Amino acid sequence: MFKEYSEKNHTELPALTIIRGGGTVKREESDRNLMYDESNLSNYKMVRKDDFIVHLRSFEGGLEKSLLDGIISPAYHTFHSDVADSRFYYPYFRSHEFIKHKLVPHVYGIRDGRSIDIAGMKTIEIPYTSIEEQRKIGDYLESLDHLITLHQRKYFIIYNKLITWEKEDLQMNTTTVSSDTLFCDYYKKWITVYKEGAIRPITMNKYKMAHQWLVKLIPTLTVGDIDRISYQQLLNDYAQNHERQTTMDFHHHIKCAILDAVDEGLISRDPTRKAIIKGKEPRAKKQKYLNQFELHKLIESLDLSQNINWDWFILLVAKTGMRFSEALALTPKDFDLSHQMLTVSKTWNYKGNGGFLPTKNLSSMRKIQLDWQTVMQFSSLIKDLPENEPIFVKEKVYNSTLNDILARHCISTGIPVISIHGLRHTHASLLLFAGVSIASVARRLGHASMTTTQKTYLHIIQELESKDIDIIMRSLSNLS
Repeated sequence: MFKEYSEKNHTELPALTIIRGGGTVKREESDRNLMYDESNLSNYKMVRKDDFIVHLRSFEGGLEKSLLDGIISPAYHTFHSDVADSRFYYPYFRSHEFIKHKLVPHVYGIRDGRSIDIAGMKTIEIPYTSIEEQRKIGDYLESLDHLITLHQRKYFIIYNKLITWEKEDLQMNTTTVSSDTLFCDYYKKWITVYKEGAIRPITMNKYKMAHQWLVKLIPTLTVGDIDRISYQQLLNDYAQNHERQTTMDFHHHIKCAILDAVDEGLISRDPTRKAIIKGKEPRAKKQKYLNQFELHKLIESLDLSQNINWDWFILLVAKTGMRFSEALALTPKDFDLSHQMLTVSKTWNYKGNGGFLPTKNLSSMRKIQLDWQTVMQFSSLIKDLPENEPIFVKEKVYNSTLNDILARHCISTGIPVISIHGLRHTHASLLLFAGVSIASVARRLGHASMTTTQKTYLHIIQELESKDIDIIMRSLSNLS
């Protein structure tokens, strides 16, 4: 199955270093201080990407997979197969079963000086299945590795934010909290203790924004001085610049910390009891979604040329109901054209410095069925694109840029101006009006539960219920 090869005189390729359990890296990018004779690189062996490398002087870590084309020391042996998927066989070659039961009989020497008998190693029988099944298993293992990496990156970001927050607040954290502590300082510490790392970053930002308003509105108010009047005045001051619903959210963010202060005996009574929520007059709400006729007009105005552009992005969001960040993260590999499926397994960090991030929640990881027309269109668009790179993202992307592009289309066609997120609402609304169940819509949108769908699209559900009542009444009247 695997054949050894030895090709030299490829000095145009980069010299590689083998990392135990980590494949290969370019020597100049390695953190090791490796010395080698650059004038003698013609004697180095070429290795192709995804081929296997064996070092005879280290049997446990001596088998690695090359991550790129390059040249390696003549001390290594290189193996290639036209009927094997390296993603399938690499975990097997690194497994306890292979090393301890298959490779050990072909090892000689003692302790760390043990070496591999290459002639004996070539006699090892390797289990084999069809290349199609190898690829399926390889795809699955690769997706697991990718998901693990994304979650590790997410928690690394959260950890770094926590460290930064703690450094900024070190003095306050080492000080005993009392009734004389400024409430804005108490609230900041409360966020660190109870919320940091337990909620999503976007929710954490809302708590931090509430803290900034406390610093602005009550910079000198202590924990012990908070009573019903001072708390109501805080809400009134906040409400002067915000609508009632936003003031209600602010109240909920602050109230939790105050109730904990009451439990700790820092405040004698609950000052949030019977609080009155006020707010500015709400602005006239913009239409959030399009009807079927308006959506048709929008699609007809799109420039759907042979090359990928943002108009294709608008079309795909309208037809799938994906979130903005989910659509940005799409790669050619996410399209299963033969089964008309689109896999959503990651998001794009457009608010930061780019890169893939995990989905909003586990429910957001899903497969979306595509219509045959969209499949045919995207099959030609993505066929020559790198399979693991974003289709649409070429540089820094802003939500406002896409909203502006969509707004221009809406204005030019004479339909209500909506946002990119409004396309998601449009998609869900059309499905509900078409009679699709709430459960199916929730799964397609990636909602954690049907309750989320019901709350978001309550106005549509109520309208549909009114139509249902008319149908029921007509049906009952026909019984007489």
